[in-house]
Amino acid sequence: MSEQANPFESLQEQIDDAAEYIDASPDVLERLKHPERVLETNLSVEMDDGSIEVFKAFRSQFNGDRGPYKGGIRYHPNVSRDEVKALSGWMVYKTAVVDIPYGGGKGGIVIDPDEYSEDELERITRSFAKELRPIIGEDRDIPAPDVNTGQREMNWIKDTYETLENTTAPGVITGKALDSGGSEGRVEATGRSTMLTAREAFDYLGKEMEGASVAVQGYGNAGWIAAKLLENLGAKIVAVSDSSGAIYNDDGLHAIDVKDHKNETGSVSGYAGASEEMSNEDLLTLDVDLLVPAALENAIDGDLAKEVQADVVVEAANGPLTPDADDVLTERDVHVFPDILANAGGVTVSYFEWVQNRQRFYWDEERVNDELESIIVSSFDDLTNAYEEHDLPNFRTAAYVVALQRVIDAYEESGNWP
Repeated sequence: MSEQANPFESLQEQIDDAAEYIDASPDVLERLKHPERVLETNLSVEMDDGSIEVFKAFRSQFNGDRGPYKGGIRYHPNVSRDEVKALSGWMVYKTAVVDIPYGGGKGGIVIDPDEYSEDELERITRSFAKELRPIIGEDRDIPAPDVNTGQREMNWIKDTYETLENTTAPGVITGKALDSGGSEGRVEATGRSTMLTAREAFDYLGKEMEGASVAVQGYGNAGWIAAKLLENLGAKIVAVSDSSGAIYNDDGLHAIDVKDHKNETGSVSGYAGASEEMSNEDLLTLDVDLLVPAALENAIDGDLAKEVQADVVVEAANGPLTPDADDVLTERDVHVFPDILANAGGVTVSYFEWVQNRQRFYWDEERVNDELESIIVSSFDDLTNAYEEHDLPNFRTAAYVVALQRVIDAYEESGNWP
């Protein structure tokens, strides 16, 4: 089903949809639909038993008109050239929609990290960092965590870069541990921006968050933090899922208790507070007030979208809806608030981390959260203003109209050289 959708083609289609509503020449738009460069490399790494294993890895630098390339590094068996191209493109428009001075990048290694020891993962990560060294830097390209990577991997990349460059450059990468130059508030940032977007969406649509039923597909960092923060607003988390399946209770699940169970057992399945278990697909089609897709891209295609019963969808994952799904949900008046705003908390607080690294002056968590809220709320207002001003079909198109216009303006102000 969704595996057949090409994320890079989805990105290009989303750009085309938005381009109908802005004044831009076809050649400029074509330039903005392709990455500026893609590194494809093979990492030859010694395993614990002395054997050599080869891993394919990528880094896509999509567009740098508004600042250094910015984007995560993921470790997953399904990483591909087209996937990192798409994700790096989404980062361009994500940074533009929240108006922070970055372009877009993305990287990944084709690997299932669960199959390797910590020592092997460190050697694999440092091997990739060595390959990335010529093209990353505090003013060039600033990687960050993504699927199956975190503070540990970012610390290794930072140390490898600094060792090879014989310098200190904490701003070369974000998502680091606090003692290695990380920022307060970074771990919760993506889930927090998802909550803020949902809160603003409900207010804009005249809906009450208190008592609203919520289903969260994907109970990793973004999903569980969003669930916890929505619960704090008075919402009722009725279903959550991970790769093992989904759990449901109409009376509500306790977000932190579910997370504790997942930490203990490795999955949400078997949680004692659930009244029933179901599939991920069943969760996506529950009759709820708010659906939060927080897993991988293309979770909902056109066929599944016909079965979605949620009133509002807020995307915590990157690209969880295919363009066909967007069309179906638009026709059915299901309000979708897109990933490039909803999950932009991660890159926004990464920007704060980078600023703090450059200044060698660090903020407390309250300031980080306040600055993040200010940016997400302001960006939400920009999105809804564009939606109303241009009489747009949906909020995703509105986000791309805002973002595309900002990237085009930066390009045209700079001029084309040579």
